[in-house]
Amino acid sequence: MYETATLGYRLRRDMTASLVIFLAALPLCLGIALASNAPLISGLISGIIGGIVVGSLSHSQTSVSGPAAGLTAVVATQIALLGSFEAFLLAVALGGLLQVIAGLCRAGFISMFIPSGVVKGMLTGIGLLLILKQLPYLIGHDGLQTNGSLSAAPQNLGLYQSLVSLSDLDWHAGATVIGLLSVLQLILWDRIPVLKRSAIPGPLISVVLGVAISQLWFSGLGAAWRIPNPQLVQVPVFNNPAEYGAILVFPDFSLLTDSKVYIAALTIAIVASLETLLNLEAVDRLDPQQRHSPRSRELFAQGVGNITAGLTGGLPVTSVIVRSSLNINSGGQTKLSAILNGGLLLGCFLLIPQVLNLIPLACLAGILLVTGYKLASPALIRQMYQAGRYQFIPYSCTAFFIVVTDILTGILLGLATSISFILYSNMRCPLHRVLEKHVGGDVLRIELANQVSFFNRAAIERALLEVPRDGFVVIDGRKTDFIDPDVLSLLHDFQNITAPARGIRVSLQGFRERYDPAGEIQTIDYSQTELRGQLTPDDVLRLLMEGNQRFRAGVLTRGESQQNSAGEPYAQNSFVTILSCIDCYMPVESIFDLRPDNICSVQVAGNVIDTEVVNNLEYGCILSGTPLLLVLGHTRCGAIRASLAQQQPGLPEDRGNNQHLNQVVNLISESIQEETDSKAPVDSPEQNSLSSTQVSHRNVLRAVAAILASSDQIRERVQAGTLGVVGAVYHDDTGVVELLKEEP
Repeated sequence: MYETATLGYRLRRDMTASLVIFLAALPLCLGIALASNAPLISGLISGIIGGIVVGSLSHSQTSVSGPAAGLTAVVATQIALLGSFEAFLLAVALGGLLQVIAGLCRAGFISMFIPSGVVKGMLTGIGLLLILKQLPYLIGHDGLQTNGSLSAAPQNLGLYQSLVSLSDLDWHAGATVIGLLSVLQLILWDRIPVLKRSAIPGPLISVVLGVAISQLWFSGLGAAWRIPNPQLVQVPVFNNPAEYGAILVFPDFSLLTDSKVYIAALTIAIVASLETLLNLEAVDRLDPQQRHSPRSRELFAQGVGNITAGLTGGLPVTSVIVRSSLNINSGGQTKLSAILNGGLLLGCFLLIPQVLNLIPLACLAGILLVTGYKLASPALIRQMYQAGRYQFIPYSCTAFFIVVTDILTGILLGLATSISFILYSNMRCPLHRVLEKHVGGDVLRIELANQVSFFNRAAIERALLEVPRDGFVVIDGRKTDFIDPDVLSLLHDFQNITAPARGIRVSLQGFRERYDPAGEIQTIDYSQTELRGQLTPDDVLRLLMEGNQRFRAGVLTRGESQQNSAGEPYAQNSFVTILSCIDCYMPVESIFDLRPDNICSVQVAGNVIDTEVVNNLEYGCILSGTPLLLVLGHTRCGAIRASLAQQQPGLPEDRGNNQHLNQVVNLISESIQEETDSKAPVDSPEQNSLSSTQVSHRNVLRAVAAILASSDQIRERVQAGTLGVVGAVYHDDTGVVELLKEEP
């Protein structure tokens, strides 16, 4: 019962949506044929095929197909180049065959690789051409229509030439008024929310008003206002069913050997497929049920539709965003709405052609003029400009060349412009350079990108040539998954020929085995190993403070590098031992901008010193040979705050049965006692925070003194000048490391 009710609901919604689509599609089919310099009946034929044939084969539940405004420039240009509409129909059929092959080869993914700037530039260029081509019809220029086709309409002239040519055209008062009223009505329809949301499409109202004004008002005002027959729609009128087949135009198969037909077919296939796939993606986003339409299947369906259109005298069909969005907004549930729309167009074509012949061409021109304005809207141009030159230049180049040449040339030149920006970007950013400061001299680390292609060779070669004579460079490939053989050859030549000749020491680090078949690339980072033995305690302290400055400035260098990759030989590069608090939220390697292998790290709550902690510190200072031991406290130490809380009057002193916590608090309490002997009790949170920082300072100094008192080996090295023991406090709120100058 529920399924029956649901089916009935969907059927009602699809029937309602199909009527709305039909009312909008009827004037658009005629107008697009007008703009394409094709017989007006060809637009209706395409609307019928797009609805019935493509709708039946497509797996999209919301997309509606038919003649598209985006193809008007292509159609008009190709008809002019091929010399006859019959030759053009052959190109349409062959283009459909190419689409069928593309669909069977599952080529629908190609649209994902077309830059959005080129696509939007294509739409803008088509919109500008649409505006230019409709201006003569808007003012009622005579002599443009002959037997339902446009034989003398201006072709793809340049922008300036098209505007200048308007001064030579004849103006018709009645057609001009109807055309301008159509434009005004459509603008107001889009601006008034109530009208825009209504189920009645604006183009239909424009057609009704145009017919009413022409037939009921202007017909009695004289020749200056009466719309003559050449400025009205002219589709064949059938007296009996036997005449239906006589008006259909068929392709000229004798032109199969003409190369221009195949070029036209390729152009139609590319542009129609691109517009279909992009519209399909947009329609899927509008679908309330968020259903996915198979792209390759849609290419196949569109190809069959274009083969049918080419064989029966129709224009190329694509998925159309305007009619598809109307379908969704009108509640269309399945592809039945598109099929019913095609059926309604067929009934109109067969039963009431006389009514269609009452529509003024100026009215259709007004509809297409507004459509062209939407495609080339100032808002879109402003949006692309604000997106930056990498988007705006390909966009503007595509639109410009479509206007001054043709649509295929414009798309190809736009793609070439976009690709040139991509290549320039790859050439400019294939690596990251870091200048590491060391006591033995500066070391330049060149970190290669994840993918290093042939196009990156120029930038990498330039970076290598900028390494100074007698310098030291580390080429880091640990993040790189792919290196072009040409780039690998460049690195090999630099390491073995250029660098020795210029006295440059080179280390290549982290390269994968497949790039090192002969073992010629070294994988040892000399930047620390060779210099570690030369560092004094003051040198290390200076390196730490410089790293902290980089950390506070947000310019990390060595701290961003990864650890040794799997398979690399282990190298001990530690040059500092750091005793830090276990609850400091910031890692010490980040605080000082170091790699993890630069540090022998010991962590303990509250920096308290016992035998086990001293043993760990001796390992770092004696066995690893680090020239500096840094005791690093921090201002928001939880252990110190817990100890302070125990000293507050009125707070419970029971710490439970945690013996280890009691030991930590007892040791820190000695620093608290020293700090507060000459001070009043702490009551406010502000005083408590200040006292916590002061206790942190005192606690670090006590830890330094305890280390020197507990370890004979550390004390002897300090007295010999080969080891420094320094206290410091990290300020959690500012990131500053404050060195404590007070001697223990």
